[in-house]
Amino acid sequence: MNRTMKTLAVAGIAAVAMAGQTFAADLNLPGQIAWTAYGTGSAGYNQSVAVGSALKNAAGVDLRVLPGKNDIARTEPLRQGKVQFSATGVGGSFMAQEGAFAFGKKNWGPQPVRVLLANNGGAINLAVGVAGDIGVKEYKDLKGKRVAWVKGAPALNVNVTAYLAYAGLTWDDVEKVEFGGFGDSWKGLINNQVDAVFASTNSGKAYEAAASPRGLIWPPIHHDDKKGIARMQAIAPFFQPNMAKVGANIDGGPPYEGAGYSYPVLVAMADQDADLVYNMTKAMVELFPEYDGKAPGIGGWALDKQNFQWVAPYHDGAIRYYKEIGKWSDADQAHNDKLLARQAALQAAWAKLEASGVADDAWDDAWAEARRKALADGGFSVVF
Repeated sequence: MNRTMKTLAVAGIAAVAMAGQTFAADLNLPGQIAWTAYGTGSAGYNQSVAVGSALKNAAGVDLRVLPGKNDIARTEPLRQGKVQFSATGVGGSFMAQEGAFAFGKKNWGPQPVRVLLANNGGAINLAVGVAGDIGVKEYKDLKGKRVAWVKGAPALNVNVTAYLAYAGLTWDDVEKVEFGGFGDSWKGLINNQVDAVFASTNSGKAYEAAASPRGLIWPPIHHDDKKGIARMQAIAPFFQPNMAKVGANIDGGPPYEGAGYSYPVLVAMADQDADLVYNMTKAMVELFPEYDGKAPGIGGWALDKQNFQWVAPYHDGAIRYYKEIGKWSDADQAHNDKLLARQAALQAAWAKLEASGVADDAWDDAWAEARRKALADGGFSVVF
């Protein structure tokens, strides 16, 4: 390489480095950020790693992605302040907010979670995948079959409950097989320990199952089955009918008629520093071209796919950014205020119950009753 070419190369490298430094300075992000995500091989984990690569390349920021087997494992480090954010699902967002299921235990309670942004990619469904060697064609055919239950993962289990409800089934109609984590449940399907497991259609685990000797199918959620969908949404109101184009045994073929919801959802606790949340939100939005296409289904993080009137409220730091770019409306703020009021009502009911001295062995029933009463009295929708 001659002197001129060397000079140009060094100048080019310096320009790239300077651009990265400028972007990092503009974002004012720390040198290292940590968040939790679903287990290795999951769509949420793969997308988090892709975001981390973009942060490193563009801003010199190291993103540590800590995989968690279940909702509690993903939320506990967030609650303790060991990570700043969590790329979670409805369990670590909506159900944590609600103090429902595992979050209703006496050592938990309604959590003040706040959203930064979410993957609302219509390209994928979140569904119950079924082994291809047992003759199942429709979800009603799961009667008598082995269905996975993941310990400490209320989101996964409620989602499966909703799919069973769509088919007119309950857990009494199937054989419940318990697993310690999401990844374990999919290993169980491959190893013929279970027949049906929940995941996003683009999960790495689903692709592994599809390539295994058992194979994999996704029975349909028929969009014209209004009664079935109503049963499904009565259990899990966040589900919506959707046509997936991305996923195991879906890629390149006809769209899969099913259902989906926001996943992953990037959340923080309410007391997380607003400037950090602002800059993390800004980085996710403005770095989107850098990580788009780097993991299956990652395109749903795009700004034009955001839903600012979802089931959990947004963080003040994120709202500040969206207001700056003209994407936050008065209607969005009104919806957010109602969700904050819902959280406040649930947290007040929890504090009141704690102060009442309810015995530990009576806690679950007492909280379930107090929670539903607080929601009904406040004029909020009662779910779970």
